[in-house]
Amino acid sequence: MTKGRYGTFTHDYRRNGTTTLFAALNVLEETVIGECMARHRHQEFLRFLRTIDRETPSALELHLIVDNYGTHKHPRVKTWLAKHRRFHLHFTPTSASWLNLVERWLRDLSQKRLRRGSLGSVRELIAAINEYLAESYRQPKPFIWRASVESILAKVERCKAILAAHD
Repeated sequence: MTKGRYGTFTHDYRRNGTTTLFAALNVLEETVIGECMARHRHQEFLRFLRTIDRETPSALELHLIVDNYGTHKHPRVKTWLAKHRRFHLHFTPTSASWLNLVERWLRDLSQKRLRRGSLGSVRELIAAINEYLAESYRQPKPFIWRASVESILAKVERCKAILAAHD
């Protein structure tokens, strides 16, 4: 699960506004629950958690991979999570968003839909995102890691070494 701020990017880029996209990826099916919101505060994150809660079978344990943004650690979020024990948050290390597969899905959204589009308003941006979400849901394509476990772990170790060197 993640959030992203989106606008269009071209050589004659003119920002016509942004939206915050909260997205939760079912890794096995590559279906995405997504919701655009004007802001990214704990209130919006809680609203999105409630959406996930409604749209997923109640018997499932839900493991959400999130970044270390303060919104995800807010006291009201922690209180909500304590009451909804099927939700488990896992935090990616700083500068390791590549560990979160929803980031790859967000990259695809940006490359396949947003960068090509001429979006004149936030309303058009949200419509484009919602169209991509609907299309992704109709035709999900599960992601298959091509990298070996060894190469992934080696990359993690290189990242840890770089971070340790800067401490």
